Amino acid sequence: MLALIVGTHLWWPAGSPLARYDFLVLASVAIQASLLALRLERWDEAVVILVFHVVGTVMEVFKTAQGSWIYPEAGLLKIAGVPLFSGFMYACVGSYIARIWRLMDFRFVRYPPIWTTWVLAVLAYLNFFTHHYGPDIRTGLFAASAVLFGRTWVVFTVDRIPRRMPLVVGFLLVALFIWFAENLGTLAGAWAYPSQRHGWSMVPIGKLGAWYLLMLLSYVLVTAVHRPRRAE
Repeated sequence: MLALIVGTHLWWPAGSPLARYDFLVLASVAIQASLLALRLERWDEAVVILVFHVVGTVMEVFKTAQGSWIYPEAGLLKIAGVPLFSGFMYACVGSYIARIWRLMDFRFVRYPPIWTTWVLAVLAYLNFFTHHYGPDIRTGLFAASAVLFGRTWVVFTVDRIPRRMPLVVGFLLVALFIWFAENLGTLAGAWAYPSQRHGWSMVPIGKLGAWYLLMLLSYVLVTAVHRPRRAE
């Protein structure tokens, strides 16, 4: 997705009858179909990823209406001004988590009760909407994630040797790389924050917290198909 976003920014032909945004939608559908056809992604994983796609698109529609960011280019495949490829960007995160979980055979030490993680994920998602009208509880959500997952370790196997790391560190690393990707995406003009309307500038590091919470939602959704197993 990043290659497509950056590549079309650099080389999309001026005056093309197909809008760049619409091409990104069609290319995203083709990628998803290829993952399933080549069995790189399972159908049950695709269903969960579709859910994250939908919740991400709903949030995009709401946030753009609030002026949190804009999609400046034209296109036909949009909902309320939001190009449909935006939902696939969220789906990429879910797809990555689902695939790496399976390939690296994730197992866990001191994993919290499943229901508590779902409560945290739902509250994190709702806060993206409610903080526009009331208090922003993200600091409390960060603290809750530290309490829930602070003692949890993930055991993963890259080749033959199992390795381990604190799960919260894994969350932070994924959020950090999403923030890097977001900087590339805005540099390539896929969307823009209010501070970037008159020229590109780096996405504020504070957005890392938002991506941490959204990534946490994606992670919890993936647990619907990949139940956390205890490390032996």
